[in-house]
Amino acid sequence: MNRKLIKLLLAVACFSLAACAVITVNVYFPEKAAKEAYKSLDDMLLKSGEKPGTPSAPPGQPPAAPQDKPQSRLFDTLPQFSLVTEAYAANTEADADALAVELSSMPEVLKAYDDMSKRLPRLNALFASGAVGLSKQALVVVPPSAKAKLGPQDEALVAAENLSRKTVVLSMAKAILKLQKQKETKEALNQVMGKAAATYAETKREAAPPGWWMQLPNDRWVQK
Repeated sequence: MNRKLIKLLLAVACFSLAACAVITVNVYFPEKAAKEAYKSLDDMLLKSGEKPGTPSAPPGQPPAAPQDKPQSRLFDTLPQFSLVTEAYAANTEADADALAVELSSMPEVLKAYDDMSKRLPRLNALFASGAVGLSKQALVVVPPSAKAKLGPQDEALVAAENLSRKTVVLSMAKAILKLQKQKETKEALNQVMGKAAATYAETKREAAPPGWWMQLPNDRWVQK
């Protein structure tokens, strides 16, 4: 009788522990879509970086959808079907268009890009001179190769630029969670933030002109 009672108590205890266990939610990071969305926002909202003949997007309006829409990685390996279930569609990657539209609807993102546009000429000059470089988290920092310290005005400019970039990265993380119908918890944001920053840095590295200093994902600093 005692053995049966002990087994019953152990079973109840195990069930209680399992019921109280914290369920970890894994958030899928759509790297390709995020990268294309960053490029789209940079092209349309960084006014000083617009290409000739590229129409400006009115304030508050989403950027134009890119011609080549990124496809979900799931569709790279699975056959295409004309009909998919709602459950399967809900698990597919949030594409670049949806991310770009979501981000461009956020007032804080529009303000961040407006502020970055105003700083762009001076910031580009600092990059070109080697006074600043691009970190692996897409922040503007003084590289190890710098021969002189920044003046107070440039230090303030860099600090403000990094706040704007952090806003864009955080907003990307929030947009991904929203489009995947995930709760915006601290744990979920922390899962996405690092990848969102690294992808933003990759986008900036690819767009940078020759001569700029940048930090690679392995922490090594190189001159493009």
